[in-house]
Amino acid sequence: MFTIEQIKAAHAKVKSGADYPNYVKDIILLGVTHYDNFVADGHAVFYGGNSQAEWTAKYEPLEVAATCNKEQFITDLKAHQQGKTNYPTFCSDCARSGIEKWIVKLDKMTCTYYDKAGNEVLQEIIPTT
Repeated sequence: MFTIEQIKAAHAKVKSGADYPNYVKDIILLGVTHYDNFVADGHAVFYGGNSQAEWTAKYEPLEVAATCNKEQFITDLKAHQQGKTNYPTFCSDCARSGIEKWIVKLDKMTCTYYDKAGNEVLQEIIPTT
């Protein structure tokens, strides 16, 4: 059973997208199997076994664009993964590009991004190194 405090402690180590693989390893060890992260305010719901924990809003609400700009999103995502942007910047970039949420499935090591209409925009394999 995990707590939101444990998840927050693991997340505190993340300074850029380059740190994300280690964060994933940390929360897997806690027992998290998947989570949903919402761009509008940064709230997230973590699931695993019989546990569920919610991280309430992390920042002031962002307006998520109604239309998705997949090309711009991919450019911004790559910059974030290379450590060129921090998490708040990445979330602002996602909102501007029309990304509403992402769902991470740790058993499959995938992160799938969705637009406001619920359409899958991009699915990535989470690197383990």
